[in-house]
This record gives sequence, C-alpha cells and structure tokens, in this order.
Amino acid sequence: MIKKTISCINALAEADAVECLGGIFEHSPWIVRDTWPEAPFASIEHLHGALCQTLQSATADRQRMLISAHPDLVGRAALAGTLTRESTGEQRAAGLGPDDLSTGDIARFNDYNAEYQARFGFPFVICARENRKVSILAGFERRLGNDPETELRTALAEIERIAWYRLADLADNDPLVNGE
Repeated sequence: MIKKTISCINALAEADAVECLGGIFEHSPWIVRDTWPEAPFASIEHLHGALCQTLQSATADRQRMLISAHPDLVGRAALAGTLTRESTGEQRAAGLGPDDLSTGDIARFNDYNAEYQARFGFPFVICARENRKVSILAGFERRLGNDPETELRTALAEIERIAWYRLADLADNDPLVNGE
C-alpha cells in the first residue's frame, strides 16, 4: 500500500477522507466526518490529535458505541475470520491468531471476555500492537478491578493508541512545507 502524504490527505474532499480514513476508528467513520472541517492538518500527529479531540468531545453514548464496535479478542468474529482487515492483523501480530492459540487459551479469553462484558457492558479493548498474549491476559485481570468510569477512560485511551497505529499505516509524516 502506498502511504498518503499529509498534503494529499488534506486535499481530500470530506467524503473521500471518510472513505480513506474511516477505518482508523473501528466502524466509526463519524469521527473523521466530524473532524474534517478542521482541515488542513500540519502533520499526522496534528490530524490524530484532532480526531482524538472529536472522540473526547463526543457524547457518552457515542463513546460507548465506539467501544462496543470493537470485537472481542479471540472472540467469535476472530475465530470465524470476519474481523476487519485491521483487527485481524492486529490480533495476529499479538499472537492471537487461530494458529497461535490452544483450546485452553481460547477458553480463557472467552471467560475473560464474558466477565469483562458483564462487568462493564462493552468489550475489552487494548492496543494489541503494543501487547502479546501474556500481557493482554494480565490486562484483563488488572482492568477487571477498575471502576466503570476508569475503565471507560482506559478503553478510550487504548482506542486512541489503536487509531494512531492505523493512521500511521496510511499516512507518511511529511509536515507541510511552506504552509502548503
């Protein structure tokens, strides 16, 4: 895939930006759409910050819908092969691909997913690119002790990290030259 420069991204019409960048936040292209009037962006860091500000300013319902758009780790969608391309790659890179896990591993993830969902009402979200199976399982254990508000903030922070990596996959970081 050829990465787009920030100059090329800034030149996109809103609909094209949503198509190009809409997968940065799982099944939530509204974040790009709501951020786009702020273009142009000086760098991918600036774009990422603006997208995250849109997320942080969103209603609690929209934030919870975004969190709920994320799949369970090693869940039914992962095992059936129906995750987004981005989620599939991220889970595989963390050692959570179907060929990487024993039946016991899968059962452990299913148990944690169910316990977490029952406690917080949304799926466990962690930046898989920064973790492996052992640290993800430890994250489940640690975060199950959080209160709901802390866990909501933690999930949103993880989503922002995931979005950073997804944006970096799509864009070169070429700061604007002479205000182009």
